[in-house]
Amino acid sequence: MSRLITLLFGAAAGAAAAHFLDRDSGARRRSQLRDKAGSKARSGASQAATTASRAAGKVKGAAATATPSMGDRVEDVDDVTLARKVETVIFRDADAPKGQVSVDVQAGVVYLRGMVADDAWRERLAEEARKVDGVKGVKNLLHRPGTPAPAADPRGAIGEQ
Repeated sequence: MSRLITLLFGAAAGAAAAHFLDRDSGARRRSQLRDKAGSKARSGASQAATTASRAAGKVKGAAATATPSMGDRVEDVDDVTLARKVETVIFRDADAPKGQVSVDVQAGVVYLRGMVADDAWRERLAEEARKVDGVKGVKNLLHRPGTPAPAADPRGAIGEQ
């Protein structure tokens, strides 16, 4: 059995040598083999780099979601940014009274002003504003149509109403 393998290996080596060392076409065949091998190597390296980059991105994303980041903390954010964040949260519902409610933030305290159709919206908007990270208090000055607007009491601004 080992003589058969040796014979087949020798025949294959001889055929390869005759194919690539041919006087007329051997140089062209060697050049083609070199070009194809280089192309396969570059393609493999590019694919390996792409796979490594994708894996690194997945690891980075997993690490970002698994660890708390300081970017999620809004406590040190200015009042304008905090007001925009509160607006984003309380007006998320498509039925929310966006045009009738004004959101103002002063020193981390949210002031809700304007008219809402019913007391349910009044309480819901205030409760959602309280849940926003960085809000120190909510002063709910919302009122129903036909009723007078409540007066803002600057002394009780940090407490909830």
